[in-house]
Amino acid sequence: MTPPDDKSFEWPVRVYYEDTDAQGVVYYANYFRFLERARTEWLRSLGVDMVALMDEERRIFVVAEVQVRFAAPARLNDQLIVTARLKKLTRVAFDIEQKIYRGDLDGELLIDGTVKAAYLDADTMRPKRIPPSLFGEQRT
Repeated sequence: MTPPDDKSFEWPVRVYYEDTDAQGVVYYANYFRFLERARTEWLRSLGVDMVALMDEERRIFVVAEVQVRFAAPARLNDQLIVTARLKKLTRVAFDIEQKIYRGDLDGELLIDGTVKAAYLDADTMRPKRIPPSLFGEQRT
């Protein structure tokens, strides 16, 4: 199913000393932390309460696949914008397009990626159908 809106969610991130390696650039694994935070805040902005989802409905999201292209490094004290946008929605999974820019959306593209997340039963770890209301879409 094609998402109804091309607008990306935006989340600001500042690069701190703890995010960098000995050369003062962001250590590659930390980009995944930035992407995760933006995805979490994007879901929150859609009204998804992941604690309630787990506790009340026994459903969870898990990352099934990540594809990332590192285009340029971020450095200590850089202000970044991390985006998240629903790219593809299937019965039990969804793809999120994510990007990281330096400064603002017109700034240098640092990271370009896609994350596939699956919707699972928390007890059996088996895929479950994503409710039509989760992303504000009605399916036929």
